[in-house]
Amino acid sequence: MLNRLHDALRLRTSPAIFFGSALIIVGFVVMTLVFTDFMDAFFSEGSTWVIDQLGWFYIMGVTVFLVFLLYLMVSRFGQVRLGSDDERPRHTNLSWFSMLFAAGIGTILMFWAVAEPVNHFANPPRQGVEPASMESATEAMGFTLYHFGLHTWTIFTLPALAFGYFMYKRNLPPRVSSMFQPLLGERIHGPAGRAIDILAIVGTLFGVAVSIGLGTMQINSGLARLFGISESALSQILIITAVSIVASVSVALGLDRGIKRLSNTNILIAIGLLTFILISGPTVLMLKGMVESAGTYLSMLPQLAFWNDALADTGWQSGWTVFYWAWTITWSPFVGIFIARISRGRTIRQFVAGVLALPTLFSVVWFGIFGMGVFDIELNGDGGLVEAVVDEGDIPGAMFVFLENFPFSTVTSAVGVLIVVLFFITSIDSAALVMDTMGSGHEEESPVHQRVFWVIAIGLIAAILLTATGTAGLAALQNVAILIGLPFFVLGYVMIYSLLRALREDAGEVGVLPTRQWRRVLPPEEFQRRTSTGDDVGEEIVVAPDYVHGSEPQNAPTMEHPEQPEYVREYRTRTGTLKRIEVTKVRDEHE
Repeated sequence: MLNRLHDALRLRTSPAIFFGSALIIVGFVVMTLVFTDFMDAFFSEGSTWVIDQLGWFYIMGVTVFLVFLLYLMVSRFGQVRLGSDDERPRHTNLSWFSMLFAAGIGTILMFWAVAEPVNHFANPPRQGVEPASMESATEAMGFTLYHFGLHTWTIFTLPALAFGYFMYKRNLPPRVSSMFQPLLGERIHGPAGRAIDILAIVGTLFGVAVSIGLGTMQINSGLARLFGISESALSQILIITAVSIVASVSVALGLDRGIKRLSNTNILIAIGLLTFILISGPTVLMLKGMVESAGTYLSMLPQLAFWNDALADTGWQSGWTVFYWAWTITWSPFVGIFIARISRGRTIRQFVAGVLALPTLFSVVWFGIFGMGVFDIELNGDGGLVEAVVDEGDIPGAMFVFLENFPFSTVTSAVGVLIVVLFFITSIDSAALVMDTMGSGHEEESPVHQRVFWVIAIGLIAAILLTATGTAGLAALQNVAILIGLPFFVLGYVMIYSLLRALREDAGEVGVLPTRQWRRVLPPEEFQRRTSTGDDVGEEIVVAPDYVHGSEPQNAPTMEHPEQPEYVREYRTRTGTLKRIEVTKVRDEHE
């Protein structure tokens, strides 16, 4: 039946996975519209239970993932290439970074650039810190960078690396189930594999929908300030519809013609806005604060990586860190496959270092400049950000309230809306392309209407979460993200096991990679001292650095053995450890 329906709709995918995912999506929409109170209570109470009982599991999980990635980067597996051994990266570093940024956290960088620093400034996360003080400003930057630095990108990097390895080294289908091949074997194509892929697609769709919901609220807030458009459910539905139409066109064009061009354009516009803020604001303060914030982040990181607010139990982490980690991990399969596709040909070491370091460095610059701008306005200027964003709760409008303190605020606000819209589009079309790939199990181009279906599904779920639940928009998004994120954290540990097992199977179980074995080198004076006193130096000790003949690994480049000093050759001759030198020849030379 499913196969006949699949053929009738002219699809090119896995019927069980495609229609199974579609059925869950339709079921959620119907249940939310018909049983609004029940669905609201389910997600609200479920997320509360997860926060109270398993918030620590979310905090610990991301740190464990980070440690594992750093281990792989510096281990012998770091030189393994995601692809054939002679393959090289397809995209330049600039294009690679642009697509990483746009498909990763571009939307939320715009949403939280002002909102998070000002919230932590007014309400310090840790007790004993005076609100709206220089100390609270310093800690605010540490917490903000904790949320948008290494840990956030760890959540993306782990599945991206697993996807890259199993897709391009083992040549398995681009599906989450492929990561379980060391455990399931051929059963990745059976009921268990299909269940994993349906869960991944649906969870990813909800995670992306949360992001789109946040972006919609921010676009609505910006348009309200620019054109007086009401911040209402109707406005948000119209925004999602309009952007989804543009995203459909982009996803129809594909990765290179659509997403890549939008990503490159958007990163340039975002850097332009950042540069304008730096030049027109307190430039020296922002530059100094940016550097200082990096130091604050690095100094606080070891503690924050394990901090659970266990004793004070203020509940702060439930609304911030736990929500961030749960939300981010729900859409990590989408970002993971996308990053893997654009990273083919890079080594694990290049991949981990690049995906962790480059976006984190950009976050340090981004939040350092915007954050210092926030503190300058509050501590040295007219203020107003705390009142608008914290007291009145206008988090979506935080960026636009901030821009009102700079020249050409109308123009910069319009640019800000454009950036969010472009990030919005690249997030939707990237997610649609990836979910379609996970459904079909191959990377060849699929029918346009099949890809567009996923764009419509994302927009529909985002609209439902924002407007059809009984809870306020932001709270509804948070509840769904926290609950949906739980199974993905469990899958994260399975990814670690599967990836490590596959690497050991493919690269061998040896403790270290075979290398040239080098002889021990002594300084000339120490070598002469030992030989003059009659000490046995032995065959392995030399003065000129040299390696043991025959220890070269296969395919190692040829290196000439250096000529040792005369006193070394004499010692070898005298002790018989250098058999190729004749004793009579050495005696004649001395005579």
